Amino acid sequence: MLSRTLWGVLGLSASLTISQAGYAEPYDTVILQGLDKVTARVSRLEAPVGQFIKFGTLEIVARKCDKRPPTETPESAAFLDISEVKPGEAASPVFRGWMFASSPALNPMEHPVYDVWVLDCKNMASNSSDNSVSVGSE
Repeated sequence: MLSRTLWGVLGLSASLTISQAGYAEPYDTVILQGLDKVTARVSRLEAPVGQFIKFGTLEIVARKCDKRPPTETPESAAFLDISEVKPGEAASPVFRGWMFASSPALNPMEHPVYDVWVLDCKNMASNSSDNSVSVGSE
């Protein structure tokens, strides 16, 4: 009985999530912010969807970036794969999942040296006149 109730609640939750996700618009670039806890340096990162970027010893791949339209409650979410690559060793996965700009603590990346969180999503085609550096400090 309890398992049926639990599955019913989970099914309702999943259907609500899917219906809410229907309002999100896909973008081709994730705007991230990274913190090196050793040096206290904060960097703004632009990660094109499907491409690797490096932040320290981390390799970050943005798989998807969705943002709600301006008529909805503001929210940007990105699905990220983050691995640590040390010289002479195979890459070890650090994080895989969705990060939300409005709630960075909801699903944080846990790493002793680096913090990475989502700021926003944007389309590079609409910002082609902006020649910003992909990794830099603020």
